[in-house]
Amino acid sequence: MEVMYPQCAGLDVHEAFIVVCRRILGSDGHVDKVVRRYSTMTADLLALGDWLAESRVTHVAMESTGVFWKPVWNLLEGRFTILLVNPRDVKQVPGRKTDVSDAEWIAQLLQHGLLRGSLVPPAPIRVLRDLTRHRTTLIRDNTRVINRIHKVLEDANIKLTAVASDIMGVSGRAMLQALATGETDPQRLAQLARHTLRKKMPQLEQALRGQVRPHHRFLLQTLLAQVAFLEQQILHLDAAIAEAVAPFAREVALLKTIPGIKTRAENVLAELGPDMRAFPTAAHAASWAALCPGNNETGGKRRAGTTRKGNRWLRGVLGEAAWAAARTKNSYPAAQYRRLAARRGKKRAIVAVSHSLLIATYHVLRDGVPYQDLGAQHFDRLTLPQLTRHLVKRLEHLGHKVTLEPIDNVAA
Repeated sequence: MEVMYPQCAGLDVHEAFIVVCRRILGSDGHVDKVVRRYSTMTADLLALGDWLAESRVTHVAMESTGVFWKPVWNLLEGRFTILLVNPRDVKQVPGRKTDVSDAEWIAQLLQHGLLRGSLVPPAPIRVLRDLTRHRTTLIRDNTRVINRIHKVLEDANIKLTAVASDIMGVSGRAMLQALATGETDPQRLAQLARHTLRKKMPQLEQALRGQVRPHHRFLLQTLLAQVAFLEQQILHLDAAIAEAVAPFAREVALLKTIPGIKTRAENVLAELGPDMRAFPTAAHAASWAALCPGNNETGGKRRAGTTRKGNRWLRGVLGEAAWAAARTKNSYPAAQYRRLAARRGKKRAIVAVSHSLLIATYHVLRDGVPYQDLGAQHFDRLTLPQLTRHLVKRLEHLGHKVTLEPIDNVAA
């Protein structure tokens, strides 16, 4: 088998230690194989890098084991060509698994060019990714806390959610704070309403009459404090993300031209990165994100092609963007959603719109041009004869005689 990298190393990474196998192919065809073990402390990782550099190693491969690979990558980055490999691609023969054999097997596969590295963005994008993912986690935590507030109100028979669309608005927060501090008079609580909610004073008084016990007030106090803390942390993260994304202002501005992505541009950029050369085509980007049908065929028959897991952070943000784009007036994503939701269901339609947004993102970032919408009439233009026949039949079924006469100079 052809040797691709004469000087290489394979790392079997664990939380507390790393097993390293260095393979060097000599001019006589003999392979010099050395196995060592290092701890994951910073000093030992630097010593590992020095040893590999002294051995003139050019390529290093390791499995993507949780987050344990990250400090190794950070300390070796720039000194070697590093491949982060999916564990499923380096499975050993069953019954022969040890830490040493794993490292040797990774090094052997790497030396013969049989490993494919995962996409690891440059350091600035990794920083942005950590920040955006943490913000997403905090937003989800905040939503869970608000849902627990809903449950406490229901347990106390306070039906505020039936009258106010957002209990965490200005009026809702004032009422919740008053409930938490011991106020139980429905009229006084209703007087805390602001703006348009004051039009519902009679309904508010009825909704705010309940059985609020001491433990309900205690729970409301703790939950409201938790919401305030999370919101403050999210504001701090917003500032940090704004600073981290500043060097990519042009890319963010381009992404915001795509329907649905305006408020999620930083998250999309953090997951995909600004350089689309990592993906040969838009189809490769969709496959990497697992926003395309899966392959499941046997005996010449194609089974259900459900999507794979892929990058759950990117899929999540594109799913949110797809729901927003589906409500955009006179746009291609909205037309695509309506067209597919009618016959395939809303969830499949959202996946299809997410795929379209990802394809648009790829071309916008690769070509450096703003998004150009195809328009809500795009599908009608593609199937104009078929649509015409369908509409004529519909009118005939309704008892009309239809005569078609084409109109010149009609705008496309």
